Amino acid sequence: MHCPFCGHTETKVIDSRLAGEGRQIRRRRECLECTERFTTFETAELLLPTVVKGDRSREPFDENKLLHGMQKALEKRPVSRDAIEAAVARICHKLRSLGEREIASRSVGEMVIEAFRTEIDQLRRHRRRREPSKDQLPLLPGDDDDGDSQ
Repeated sequence: MHCPFCGHTETKVIDSRLAGEGRQIRRRRECLECTERFTTFETAELLLPTVVKGDRSREPFDENKLLHGMQKALEKRPVSRDAIEAAVARICHKLRSLGEREIASRSVGEMVIEAFRTEIDQLRRHRRRREPSKDQLPLLPGDDDDGDSQ
């Protein structure tokens, strides 16, 4: 590690701690030449695959683009931002775990559709618990099953 003050190549680590919710390591360093101290942060470089579009063009996977697209698609549905962010995190984790350098945009779209199905199914289950369907409501006087009045 080069010293940012004098450019000397030898530094020593004084202290190391976890930072950024355990996703980074914060290191306090001291230059062996000028004795100045400075902080560095280390993070794991986890590469996401390149997305191959239908016209065979390629672009780097963009997590923010996925997040904004899902938010736009679900803006009129009662899905929380946290739920959307969790779905994006699951998709990104799945993409990293595939270990592929490239992935078709169609495959990413299928992962998004599956995430939508999961969220919508959870909404439906929640609504069914909250609101009984018509056949679960008790009959009121004047209501009958066969449509005939008495």
